[in-house]
Amino acid sequence: MASSTYKLTIPSSTRYLEDVRRFIETHTVEAGFNTQSVEQFKVAVDEACTNVIKHAYSGEDSHELNIKVIVDSDRFTVCIRDKGVAFRPKEYNEPDIFELAKRRQAGGFGVHIMRRLMDHVEYSSQGKVNEVRLTKYLNSHVKNGR
Repeated sequence: MASSTYKLTIPSSTRYLEDVRRFIETHTVEAGFNTQSVEQFKVAVDEACTNVIKHAYSGEDSHELNIKVIVDSDRFTVCIRDKGVAFRPKEYNEPDIFELAKRRQAGGFGVHIMRRLMDHVEYSSQGKVNEVRLTKYLNSHVKNGR
């Protein structure tokens, strides 16, 4: 199977996240993912985009997010690029979910959720461009063992 690439660019505003979820759903369904994996992708990509909008761009809606889907024979990868403040994964500490739940604190789970739902999550920065890559391997998440 040849690699396929699909792209979407949105303004840095949460009101465009529904467009992103539909874009991801279209391509994960076309790739043959089962319903659970399609929903996991939608949640993980939504969390990644929300983190960029809230943290990298501090909620300013005058920037762009570039979303690229890459479908390879063995994996499905979503790349989300921004030019905001870079996330530093080495400085990230996993939240104590039970403690946060006791305090009824909302938010702060995005990275944890992405890591739980995806097979691989990778952050990188090159110059002013930051990228998070969310990957699932096809063999264990497709319909009918395809």
